[in-house]
Amino acid sequence: MKKGIMSSILAPALMLGVALTAPVYAQMGGLHTLPAQGDVYMIVGPNYNSAVQVGKDGVLVVDPGPEADADALLAEIRKLSPTGTIRYIINTNMHADRTGGNVKISAAGSEIVGGNFAGQVGTVGSGAVNGGAVIVAHENVLNRMSSAPPAGQAAVPSAAWPQDTFFGNQKNLFFNGEAIEVIHIPAASTDGDVMAFFRRSDVIVAGDIFTPDRYPYIDLARGGNIQGIVDGLNRLIAITIPAEKQEGGTYVIPGRGRLCDQADIVEYRDMTTIVRDRIQDSVKKGMTLEQVKASKPTRDYDPLYGATQGPWTTDMFVEAVYKSLKK
Repeated sequence: MKKGIMSSILAPALMLGVALTAPVYAQMGGLHTLPAQGDVYMIVGPNYNSAVQVGKDGVLVVDPGPEADADALLAEIRKLSPTGTIRYIINTNMHADRTGGNVKISAAGSEIVGGNFAGQVGTVGSGAVNGGAVIVAHENVLNRMSSAPPAGQAAVPSAAWPQDTFFGNQKNLFFNGEAIEVIHIPAASTDGDVMAFFRRSDVIVAGDIFTPDRYPYIDLARGGNIQGIVDGLNRLIAITIPAEKQEGGTYVIPGRGRLCDQADIVEYRDMTTIVRDRIQDSVKKGMTLEQVKASKPTRDYDPLYGATQGPWTTDMFVEAVYKSLKK
């Protein structure tokens, strides 16, 4: 693994595969940066991960995290690239822990206007600079962020909306001498989920499609579906290539939790598929939601991924799977 910035607390936790829970994060005392591979770094927050690519053309950020951590994220970026201009932000979905920092991180950067052809950017200085860093996302992210919010929730400011959206399966960028594939996974955690594949660095930023410290988060209200999660995990497995003895090779930065490789994704995919099939069988038998919960379809996986309290419990996961399969 590439050497670089790594705290004495963070490194052992990640190397041993320990999930960075909120209490562990609190002991660390702030955001921490871990070299992933090549020019890509993983910035670890309390319940989310961001990613940063640095190079001669500037800085690209994937998922700038919640608004409250934007200043801390900027400080971590400056440790990696003291003078590099932030040019791009990629949002892997519309959730606030992915997009909350959009306004401040974008305002700290600058858009490259000249030299852009077919989704590619020119080098710094190749054209006039105008506005903040460009926010890239699937068009469903823009649609969700710009629509009227649910009762009791504040509207998302327009400065946080993505300006560069796409509606197909993939958008390609070329930045810092590296091809970057922004791959849409339909109806996964939401209907706007994407993965960012840095091809030369051989790193994939997976967002909420892959969260190895908990069961998959399925946002039914925003188009999420259990089958989309399974499809996304299978796509991840198809792209990743392991090194010797199935270790290393392509690294994956999950939406939250530890840095992973293909073996971790296979294990998580198998768990998700088995739970899906168990609940699907119960649906075919006509069982109610309460009966399915009582049957404990996740019981053998709960020690690894389950939760009885917090924003995403085991019961919430089972209910989301059940409802998405009933559709």
